[in-house]
Amino acid sequence: MGKGKSIHALIILMFTQFISGGVTNTKGIVLDQVEKDLGLDMSQFGLVVFIFQLGFTLASVLIGYYTDKKGLRIMTIVGSIIMGIGFLGTGIAPNITFFLGFYMIVGFGLGSLGVASNAIVPAAYPEQQNRMFNLAMGVYGLGMVLFPQLLNYMFQFASWRYFYIGIAISLVLVILYITSVAFPDGKVEKINLKAFIPMLKDAQFVFLLFFLLFEVSAEVSFTNFFPVYLKSLELGGLSTAAKEDMVALILSLFSVFFMIGRLGVAYLTNYVNERIILIVFSAGSLLTVGISFLVATGFPYLFAGAGLFFSTLFPTATAFGTKLSKTGGSALGLIYIASGIGGGIAGYIVGLASEIFGNTGGFAVVLVFLALMLVTAFFMNGEKSQQGNSTSA
Repeated sequence: MGKGKSIHALIILMFTQFISGGVTNTKGIVLDQVEKDLGLDMSQFGLVVFIFQLGFTLASVLIGYYTDKKGLRIMTIVGSIIMGIGFLGTGIAPNITFFLGFYMIVGFGLGSLGVASNAIVPAAYPEQQNRMFNLAMGVYGLGMVLFPQLLNYMFQFASWRYFYIGIAISLVLVILYITSVAFPDGKVEKINLKAFIPMLKDAQFVFLLFFLLFEVSAEVSFTNFFPVYLKSLELGGLSTAAKEDMVALILSLFSVFFMIGRLGVAYLTNYVNERIILIVFSAGSLLTVGISFLVATGFPYLFAGAGLFFSTLFPTATAFGTKLSKTGGSALGLIYIASGIGGGIAGYIVGLASEIFGNTGGFAVVLVFLALMLVTAFFMNGEKSQQGNSTSA
């Protein structure tokens, strides 16, 4: 492949990862502002999270098929158009109904670009895939760190609407760029629905799916509902503006720990198997969030430490799952479906619990998800897989 194609592919990959990381880590901050502007109650807040995750999950399954059929350039453009329409519509939505509809399109667009981005790496850098995936995750983490601070600054003089409209405009530039430069051809590994059957008959793979369901439930609930929860606390008489500054800083610190954790565990996996990592980091996330609840009014910054333990759970569990299956693409498809279901249902449950029991009671549901995740981790053992091709895990 020509050097030019590789560079253009890298630019698109890094941009999409930066935007994805930033948007994912700021949904809670934005929705807190939407709550004031459009009269969003907490049950609707949860519904927004559910809608977003549903769109993301549908895209993860469908877009891979069409990327294989239509090619990487076309589907990257399609994903950019979908996400641009979603962000623009969300930014100008006059009421909750329109907001919900376009927010699902945002989720679908992000999922589409995620699939396309994952296909870019093996197409453009077949000999450097591991290095480029790590670089992509680093840029994703950079977006997670910077966007909360950017939004917190922007809210001092502009509405949340300008944030989403600005992203939509940037995606127009991305589309123009993709159509005007050389671009690699790439395909994604196909999902074979028939391959789901042996995986679902394997108790170890089922344990994995439940682990991911609880893990994504906890992570989505934490990042989306933390801003509302923290602002509902009495923090020594802090003003709302001061609490918003604190939320942005804690989420940025969370993301820094998240990046450190992923980089560190990338080396740790050479010496420790996935099962041990999942148990230790699951326990660490439960203890960190649990202790943070107890000292929330005195030292809320401790919540940021949860990023270190959340960081490796999804990629390590994904690696565990792909080792259990003979069909990696289908395994990933099933993993994305379980993850999407977990994130979507969790958002709705926490939103409903917040409406009934208050913001603290709703946010405490995160502890339930983390406890269930830890229990499930103890049952995971790749050597007991029934599919016959697993390696020690």
